[in-house]
Amino acid sequence: QVQLVESGGAQVQPGGSLTLSCAASGFVMAHYAIGWFRQAPGKEREKISCMIGSDGTIEYAESVKGRFTVSIDNAKNTMYLQMNSLNPEDTAVYYCGAKKEPGLPYSYWGQGTQVTVSS
Repeated sequence: QVQLVESGGAQVQPGGSLTLSCAASGFVMAHYAIGWFRQAPGKEREKISCMIGSDGTIEYAESVKGRFTVSIDNAKNTMYLQMNSLNPEDTAVYYCGAKKEPGLPYSYWGQGTQVTVSS
């Protein structure tokens, strides 16, 4: 059974840092395309990064480029999102998603983890 579980969400102050985790089971992350998404209240879900497991390519949305870093621990089948220089606009529920090939829609989703940036 394919499952994605996010964790690490918390409340942090502006300028702070946080690392989210996305643990996968039922499939090998390195063989899939894995993305981080977020959805703020009243807004559509936004894709903030995508990692192509087969070749290690990582893309970032302009809104997070230079502040957020994606990494993967293949031994743990877990992907991480290191977030630095957080600001209130980063407040959202963060999700990870997976799809078997880059050209397909995301078919597997985690339950999400809340990140709140406020003083």
